[in-house]
Formats: sequence, C-alpha cells, structure tokens
Amino acid sequence: MYEVCPYEEEMRLQIHVVQPNQTLTQIGRMYSTPPAEITRANELPNPNQLVAGQALVIPITGSYYFVQPGDSLWSISRKFGLPYTELARINGISPAAPLTIGQRLYIPPRAKRRAEFNAYVEPFGKEVSPALTASARQAAPYLTYLAPFSFQAKRDGSLQEPPLGQFPQIAKDNRNVLMMVITNQEEGQFSDELGRIILNDQAVQDKFLDNITATAKKYGFRDIHFDFEYLRPADKEAYNQFLRKAKARFEKEGWLLSTALAPKTSADQKGKWYEAHDYKAHGEIVDFVVIMTYEWGYSGGPPMAVSPIGPVRDVLTYALTEIPASKIMMGQNLYGYDWTLPFTPGKDTARAVSPQRAIQLANQYNTSILYDQKAQAPHFDYTDEQGRKHKVWFEDARSIQAKFNLLKELNLRGMSYWKLGLPFPQNWLLLSDNFTTIKR
Repeated sequence: MYEVCPYEEEMRLQIHVVQPNQTLTQIGRMYSTPPAEITRANELPNPNQLVAGQALVIPITGSYYFVQPGDSLWSISRKFGLPYTELARINGISPAAPLTIGQRLYIPPRAKRRAEFNAYVEPFGKEVSPALTASARQAAPYLTYLAPFSFQAKRDGSLQEPPLGQFPQIAKDNRNVLMMVITNQEEGQFSDELGRIILNDQAVQDKFLDNITATAKKYGFRDIHFDFEYLRPADKEAYNQFLRKAKARFEKEGWLLSTALAPKTSADQKGKWYEAHDYKAHGEIVDFVVIMTYEWGYSGGPPMAVSPIGPVRDVLTYALTEIPASKIMMGQNLYGYDWTLPFTPGKDTARAVSPQRAIQLANQYNTSILYDQKAQAPHFDYTDEQGRKHKVWFEDARSIQAKFNLLKELNLRGMSYWKLGLPFPQNWLLLSDNFTTIKR
C-alpha cells in the first residue's frame, strides 16, 4: 500500500511518500498530475531515481484521499468537515454505495488562515552573495518580515552594520517589513559583558538608541528586533527596563519592537541562555517575539532532529501561559545536519545540509529515508567512500506540515525561519497552501 501524509486532512496540496521502486510516472498517474509538474514543484534533484521514503508535494488543487480499511463515506466526511452527501456528489458516487479499499476520493480545498512569516538572512563577508540575494528574492513574496542578520552592538553604543545589498529594495518590492536585527555579538560570539554595558550604562544606552534610530531611518527599517543572548542572569530586569525604554522611543516613530527568545519550558529555567529572558515581561512590552524552537539537534551536539515536534510543543505550551498567542512566532529551521559517526561533542562538528542536499545524499548512497513519528522528522544513515558512517536528520514536506498544523492548533501569530540560503522549495509550496501571508 502506498503511503500518503497522515496530516492530509489539514491541507490542500497532497503529500506523497515514495514507495520502493516507485516511479514518477506511476505517482503522476495516481494523482492525475503530469510528472513534469511534480518535478518542477519539488525542484527534484533526482526525478529519475526517487528515494524510498522521500516526501513529494503533489501540485493539485485540493487533495485526494485513498479509502482505508474500516472507512465509510460518513467517517471520511467527518474527518474533512464535509457533509457526506456533498462528498458523494463531488466524487460522482451514490451516498449509499459501498466503498472499496484504495478507492480515490477527491477532497476540495478549504479556506486558508492568515498568518505572519519572517525569515532571517545572514550574509558573510563584506558583500551579499548573488545566491543569498536570489534566495531572499524567491522567499520575499511569502514573507511579512525580512530580517538581515545582524547589526552588532558595540561597547561605546555604536553599531557595526552587516552588508545589506539589495535587501531593502527586495523588502520594498514585496511589501516586507524590513526588520533591523540587533545582537550582542562580538567576533561571532554572544557576549554577556557587551550586554551588561548596553543594559546598565545609561550614557552608552542613550547613544545606542540614538544610533539605532538614525540607522533605521536611513535604511527604512520598520521593526527593531533585539536578539540579545547569553546575558547575565542578573541583567534580566535591566533587559526588561531597556525594552520598555526602547518601546516608548520607537513607538513614536511608528515602528514595531520585537525580540528573540530562548526556548524555555518554565519561568525559572536554569542556564545562561535562558535566565535573562523573561517571557512574561517580553509578552507585555514588545509587539511580538520569535521563540527559537530549533537546534535541539545542532552542529556541536549528538545526532537528533533539529526541531522535534514534542519539545517544540512543550516550549510553545509554556509560552502561551506568559505571552498572548497573537504575539508568538514559532521558530523553524530550513536545514538539517549530517553527522559523521562516531560523533564526539566538543570535538566534532556536523555539517549543515539543505533538504535538497539530503535527498541527493540518500540517492547517492542508495539508502531509504525513514520518518520518526515521535519527532515528526525524516532521517537516514549512510556509509561514505572512506567507510565512515553518517547520520542525517533534515526537514521535508511532512515535518513542515506538522509544524504548520501546530501553528494553527495553537493559533499563533506566525512562523520565523532561520535562515534563508539553503533551498527547501516544499516549505514555500505548503506555506502558500496553508496560509495567506499578512503584508504590512
């Protein structure tokens, strides 16, 4: 039996999971869709050599449901929120006719939900690469905010600017709010000492706010976004007071204020990443927050899903006790990692891979893609030419649809992506199928 996405009742586009030895021609026939359209929609790196377990988005209006054992027209209609007589009419069958296992039923599309979407984009070096510019331009139609990463605070209150390239024009062309991301980074690392100075030295702080205001006006930023991480726990209230001061100032300019928050599950969670981030205070002060619900699996840690659905849900469930749902943006990764085994944390580093590259690796090393139902994430193992074993966790249509479902279930403001640059075409297909992006 072929496999379709277990979340098909939540969506309009169809997700199909490739079975062993299945071809694009066979799949196209199943869904009455030309193989070339499936190839184009998914930007398939391997149209003639599909990988068992690979998830495909089938570009159709609505979706198909294939009758399972125990199904009835009534039970199927309840699953999709349709009258059973309407489901019968749409499919040209009698409401009293028995169904057969494997029978294909068409499910019409339903109304989309409105939501906001942000994406960080991080240039390296002194110029924005053509590839990163192209990535931002491709994503911008789906975004509410475009967030170049990052302006770095300096100890004297000045700012070190990132290269912006064409980002301001791309944002203007696509009605994106240009987000001014400001970090307490020094030489690539978050600095608690830099944070201490900015948050406690009033003269430096005033100069800092003056410089932010002048820079935002210069480039047309309309959201000021503080990503202050690894602050001293003692500076929690100083950070809150700083945000209150910033909010009063930027509100006069008509700008939004937002912050990035570490993924906490309780107010008193210990650890340097968490303690200075006061969910309740941020929820009261700022216009919205981005919660960094990713990097459970990360480049310096052992192999696991980057954003497993259970821990993500736990963080958001706690956040909702402190922050209104209308102010919460769920963080989401657009990448996975390839770990070489055995992996020693602190010594070894995993390699970031795009979903497209992950599929190429599975194809290259003739291995099937598996799907972890608990984590709601795909993964596979392979052995390279040097005999080294690898473990890859990444994102696919099923894992991103699971996050979209969670976003809708919790009625959140939207989603924020870290980060543009690694291709994941299925994400944008499913985003536009599930949501109407709010433009400001």
